[in-house]
Order: sequence, then C-alpha cells, then structure tokens
Amino acid sequence: MRRHVAVAAIVIALVAPALGVQAQWLGYPTAGVPRLPNGQPNLSAPAPKTVDGRPDLSGVWLANPESGTGVSFAGAPLPPLFRDIGARLKGGLPYRPWARDLTNARQADNMKDSPDGRCLPLSNLWLHSHLFPSKILQVPGLVVILYEKGVDYRQIFTDGRPLLVDPNPSFFGYSSGTWEKDTLVVRTNGLRDDSWADLNGNPLTEAATITERFRRPNYGSLEIEVTVDDSKAYTAPWTVTVNQHLLVDTELLEFICLENQKFQPRP
Repeated sequence: MRRHVAVAAIVIALVAPALGVQAQWLGYPTAGVPRLPNGQPNLSAPAPKTVDGRPDLSGVWLANPESGTGVSFAGAPLPPLFRDIGARLKGGLPYRPWARDLTNARQADNMKDSPDGRCLPLSNLWLHSHLFPSKILQVPGLVVILYEKGVDYRQIFTDGRPLLVDPNPSFFGYSSGTWEKDTLVVRTNGLRDDSWADLNGNPLTEAATITERFRRPNYGSLEIEVTVDDSKAYTAPWTVTVNQHLLVDTELLEFICLENQKFQPRP
C-alpha cells in the first residue's frame, strides 16, 4: 500500500485543475485537421508539410496508452517506458554497477527523491512518455516543445548551431537538430548529473549525449527514437522508441505542481 501511495503521489499525471476548465478552450476545433465524411478527424491522413517541404511536427501530443505495466493511475495503464525506460530492452539497461545500485536504492525508497514528487522539471526522456501532453511548435530555425507538466518548455535549434563544448548543466540540456530527409535528428548534451530517465529512477548524468529521431508517419502519429550514450552510467549506448498520438480539438492546461493542491482527472 505504501508503494502504491508513493506512486500515486508522484504520478499525478492524468490530472488537471478542477476549476475554469471551460475557459481553457477544451473542445474548440483544431484548425486544418483533415476530416472524414462523418466529421471525425482523419488521423491516417498524410502528415502535413511546412513551406520548405519538411514534415510539420506541430500539434498536441500524448504518449500512447499501453497495458501490461502492472501499474495504473486513475484507471489508466502507465506506458511501460514511463515506469521503466528499459522495459523493452532485451536484458535491460547496460548499467554500470553504481548506476544499478542507485536505481535499486531509489525504488527501495519508493522514489521519494523523484523530481516529479519534488515539483522539479523532468528529463526530456521521461517527458516523452509522461501522462501529461506536450505541444510542438515548429518554425524556421527552431522547434519548441511546451510541456503541460510544470508549464515548462524546451528549445531545439535547427539553425545549424553546434552543440556547446562545455555547457552549464541544465534540466533540459542544449539541443541542436538537423533534417535527414523526413526525420528530425536532435542531439542534446549538458544535462544535470542528477537527472532521472523514468519513474524507476534510472539515472542520466552530465556525461550523456542523447540523440532523438522524430518522425511523423501520418497525421495522427509521432515516433521518437531515442539513443542514450552515457558512458558514466552505462557500459554501452542504448536505444528505445516512444510512440505518441495527436490530440485534436483541445489545448494544454496550466498545471503547476503545488503542495496540497486538489485535482481531478483531465477530461
């Protein structure tokens, strides 16, 4: 019971403020969405393009719900990678001994030091599989990800700038992206040394370089292939794929993590 209470306290994800919902444009039609004859969104339609012919990644996105995780919140199953980023890797993550011991210790403590439970920003990797949605804005030279969780944002520069050689560590690091045909390839460094990759507490360190490959195979789907090269915590690079789906006719809600705030499930 103690563990389930701790998980519920950390994973306050399918939730939003109880008041003022109707004033936040939930249910307002998203412009430009292809529709079927019955008026429903045609999420299998081709992905939209920008004026320069690149796939347009813009939209409100949410990690795909999946069963079989063994843990749920508000009746919804947690995506496996939210709980354990190495859930689908044969043999699990290639830990160095200290990283395995740290992950085990965090779980034994019911993740009491999780940044999610302390109202701190989460890592890019964890947010990809979080139960809060995010919104991508794509403009020339820049892709911005707005996170409902914590009302945070991330900048991915696509103007050709190189990664910093000696960056000051930060929660989201420093991201530079280039296009390889229809795939946006993003490299990130400069993470904090105490980052968590997931709810289980798998570590990411300041030595990490993360490579993400964003693909939009159709209108309603986003695939994010993530390769983590963190020689301080792991003996070899490892790769996972996070799948997200488009949310239409809705917008992000303002979610601020505050002690003793009351919530209700997101509509």
